[in-house]
Amino acid sequence: MAKHELVLGQNPDLALGQSHDLVIGQSQGLGISHRHGLGLGHPHEDDLVLSQGHEHSLVSGHHHDSRLVLGHHHHDSHDEEHDRDHDYSSELALGQNHVAHLLTSHNHELVLSDNHDLTLAETHDLAVEPNLEQLSIEQGHELALQPALDISQSQLVVSPVLQTRIIVNANHELHVGQEFPDVNSCRRALRCAAIACHFEIQTVKSDKTRFTAKCAAEGCPWRIHAARLPGVPTFTIRTINENHTCIGINHLGHQQASVQWVASSVEERLRENPQYKPKEILEEIHRVHGITLSYKQAWRGKERIMSAVRGSFEEGYRLLPEYCEQIKRTNPGSIASVYGNQEDNCFKRLFVSYYASIHGFVHACRPLIGLDRTLLKSKYLGTLLLATGFDGDGALFPLAFGIVDEESDDNWIWFLSELHALLENNTENMPRLTILSDRQKGIVEGVDFNFPTAFHGFCMHHLSESFRKEFPHHANLVNLLWEAAHALTVIDFEAKILEIEEISQEAAYWIRRIPPRLWATAYFEGTRYGHLTANIAESLNSWLLEASGLPIVQMMECIRRQLMTWFNERREMSMQWSTILVSSAERRVSEAIERAQGYQVGRANEAEFEVVSAHEGTNIVDIRNRCCLCRGWQLYGLPCAHGVSALLFCRQNVHRYAESCFTVATYRKTYSQTIHPIPDRSLWKELLEGPQDQLDIIINPPKSLRPPGRPRKKRVRAEDRGRVKRVVHCSRCNQTGHFRTTCSAPL
Repeated sequence: MAKHELVLGQNPDLALGQSHDLVIGQSQGLGISHRHGLGLGHPHEDDLVLSQGHEHSLVSGHHHDSRLVLGHHHHDSHDEEHDRDHDYSSELALGQNHVAHLLTSHNHELVLSDNHDLTLAETHDLAVEPNLEQLSIEQGHELALQPALDISQSQLVVSPVLQTRIIVNANHELHVGQEFPDVNSCRRALRCAAIACHFEIQTVKSDKTRFTAKCAAEGCPWRIHAARLPGVPTFTIRTINENHTCIGINHLGHQQASVQWVASSVEERLRENPQYKPKEILEEIHRVHGITLSYKQAWRGKERIMSAVRGSFEEGYRLLPEYCEQIKRTNPGSIASVYGNQEDNCFKRLFVSYYASIHGFVHACRPLIGLDRTLLKSKYLGTLLLATGFDGDGALFPLAFGIVDEESDDNWIWFLSELHALLENNTENMPRLTILSDRQKGIVEGVDFNFPTAFHGFCMHHLSESFRKEFPHHANLVNLLWEAAHALTVIDFEAKILEIEEISQEAAYWIRRIPPRLWATAYFEGTRYGHLTANIAESLNSWLLEASGLPIVQMMECIRRQLMTWFNERREMSMQWSTILVSSAERRVSEAIERAQGYQVGRANEAEFEVVSAHEGTNIVDIRNRCCLCRGWQLYGLPCAHGVSALLFCRQNVHRYAESCFTVATYRKTYSQTIHPIPDRSLWKELLEGPQDQLDIIINPPKSLRPPGRPRKKRVRAEDRGRVKRVVHCSRCNQTGHFRTTCSAPL
């Protein structure tokens, strides 16, 4: 048996699949790929693309017919007999209309690119000698040999995955005489060309007048030199050696794919869609450029662009004095104040309340305020404090915002003092407020000092969560606690507490330690209008969470835009209403009218009535004072079913006995004012009028910094806090706390 050896490129080993031997015997046809054909590249019959314009002869040293056919053409046994009839012919079908004979004297490399084209690169040896050597194509392409062939003597080797260079498009072509404005532009163009061609460069020299780089592969002659001539401001490519002897990069990343390059690649997309995720950036770069980067590179690239678009966190604090002036200029009557530490002017506090909110709360909203806060996710952390009212339809009505460097008792007292000054300056008589919060120490002290006549109650959202954590194994207890809080009478309240005591005496003792006048409707002295919670942050979480990670000015602008949109949408919506009361109040009154049909009414005088029900007993209604013995009328501000039956009995209009805050006319007054937009920051100094001494104050960032690690983007829902986690069990060691797949216990 004659031995034939085919040597390709610098590496004499050619991998044709794992653990296969290749033997070319006498008068044997070599079938590659499916049975007798190898399909590579485009579907041309018997085509193997080497490089156009090259003809190569095949000298094997023996007069044996060893025909190598590449393509989709399949030979059967008749074709093999026909091949043997040729006189000592050795043909290789190469390229389109190119007959290539392999000579030992030619110097070429056979490369299989990613798109399965077989190309012949210059400056590499391609030889066929009488000895048998190994054939190297890339990993993942397997030769299927005929069963009749002997498999021996030559072992096949798997080569590593390579990223072969692609043809550079017109945007990345480099040529002698090409000019650039400066050395940085030259470096950027070269970096883009290297990434497009899948090779890495190494800088040899780089200064203000010259730039020289070479291919990073050892021994590769590719080299470029650019310089700036005396008296000429531009950089010009002086010399370039475009020939590569390397095979390109052999890893998935790229040395020239820096964070700045990532930022430049996705800048346009990020400006159109700031929500473009780092994961999507990685996918686009891999699809367009064929390289794989780390998540951190994509994240840093996005942050660099977003800093240019929205400004840096440090710049946001410096712009706060000017921003506050713009709020007061564009929205007259608004309050916007920023405070820094006296020692170093580091940011301490910010208070903002728009005149449209102040006007709507004072003239149209219920005298009910909820206090809450949310932690910020920005670089310098901080806490956002919120004071929110409720409009006639029950929706949240943001009144004031405060940003502090940290949540503390002093900061809560300051925030409530600012809120008191706001109301005092805009009302002739300070209303007797009902305030809901989690009643932590700073809030209690601030309310007692600034609103001594206010009714300060517990927010049931926070109270029930504390109760759930204390008694996590009794889910029904939480439901009973809420029913006790909603109970309108003392008798109903005590009945619910007894039900809790039957289930758990400890839970009942825990509840009784908290004075019911702070949380139970039956004992609460103020008017909640049915609102038991002040979980403002939970309600605003859909848009507030995204804003909490922005620089401080951008965050306040996001809040302002949301308020502006709400005011406009609710104002336009109310203009379409034709009823006397808002939708929620209209629905509640309609339900009361339906229930009142089964009541018996007796009249004592012009204002007092006796309403009798088979299931509820007797209730006394006073329509002059708008109250009922069931306490529903006075607690909710709308006539209860007993009051409705009395009003219908004396032919009174039920809607006229609802409090004014529930009417459509008052609702329209709530949103009658407009929150005006603020111009771009580039125009702030031009638009300011009057003295600008306070603008000379520079506010530095606070000293608090975000801890390392990836911040949590999703807020933990209140109902999930304190929930008992499922205990996992290992089936291998019978222990808890891990699964079988992660078990490391010795057995």
